[in-house]
Amino acid sequence: MAFCGLIARADKCRAAIFWQFFDSSASLSVAGVIHFESPTFSNRPQPTLPGVKTFEATGAFWSFIFTVVFQIAKGKITTPFPMFRIPTEMKVLTGSAHRVLAERICAYIGVPLGDATVTSFPDGETFVKINENIRGRDVFIVQPSCPPTNQNLMEMLIMVDAVRRASAARITAVIPFFGYARQDRKDQPRVPITAKLIANLLTAAGVNRVLTMDLHAQQVAGFFDIPVDHLYAAPVIVRELHRRDFEKPVVVSPDVGGLKMASSYAENMGAGLAIVAKRRKSATETEALNVIGDVEGHDVILVDDLTETAGTLTSAAKILKERGARRVIACVSHAVISDLGAERFRDSALEELITTNSVPVRDVPGFQVTSLCISELLGEGMKRIHDDESVSSLFEISKKNKL
Repeated sequence: MAFCGLIARADKCRAAIFWQFFDSSASLSVAGVIHFESPTFSNRPQPTLPGVKTFEATGAFWSFIFTVVFQIAKGKITTPFPMFRIPTEMKVLTGSAHRVLAERICAYIGVPLGDATVTSFPDGETFVKINENIRGRDVFIVQPSCPPTNQNLMEMLIMVDAVRRASAARITAVIPFFGYARQDRKDQPRVPITAKLIANLLTAAGVNRVLTMDLHAQQVAGFFDIPVDHLYAAPVIVRELHRRDFEKPVVVSPDVGGLKMASSYAENMGAGLAIVAKRRKSATETEALNVIGDVEGHDVILVDDLTETAGTLTSAAKILKERGARRVIACVSHAVISDLGAERFRDSALEELITTNSVPVRDVPGFQVTSLCISELLGEGMKRIHDDESVSSLFEISKKNKL
């Protein structure tokens, strides 16, 4: 039942209220008027109007009407009247982790990047000051937790606190790369579940919503007690792959955990699917044991969500070439390339690494790294969140997608 209007007028000891509401399910429009008189009041139905049913209102009905009005005033019920929905201005802020990405997002959305000072004291403490009015604004803070991970994470938390104390209407943490996501379970005695800890810290700081991309494990979104919009880089990467010419392409997952992602790529590209079985020797070293699937004479596309030391990708590429792969390229959502990773890429059987700019992309001399911009993907997600629209279509993988 949609409440359409309420008009009140008072005349000395009398008060009259005209009301009208519309029941969309029953296609019934009802109008009435009630007169209050002191010390008693009486209900008088409005004269019959063409096409309008009238009836005598009861005290319980008016109690319901006043409750609806108060809920509308509090913003808990939306109405067809624009006067009840106050548009909120969008503000985009960023720390020092990836300012270039934030500027590109703002350019896509069409809003200026917010003015904020983020500096460090001589002892390493972070200082944040918002240099413009954000009271009642819908604030988005863009900050991936890339290296230095702890520094960038602390910047995010301090910025959230500053924005909350500046009376922002809503705070959305835009985290293109969510660090600590690999520590999502207790797989050894006496170890923490750090991904859950980070979720608690963000919520406690004052974040109302999180927008992120390609979590290492999708269940990390369930660690939050606030809404999480989890986007995927696949639409951006697949669009680039469709521009390439591959000979009998096969999509390969470098481990069992990435099989679902690899299957999505293979289905969209009309390619084959294979898996590399691996064994992890240490945090920086893995060993490829076997290949499940046919790769001989095929162009192989390795897909993964994250690479740092490149141990998984390079060991997988080596065994794939040994099994007769024609050429091997890798596609990852987040390339947090360390010194060891850069060295391994140069000496590997990989021809190219395709990634996104979810974090600042490092150049690797002697090896081709192609960086794809995700500013449109994140910017579109932010616009839809701000306008209270669905982001589901951004999950679709299609070469026809704008994104």
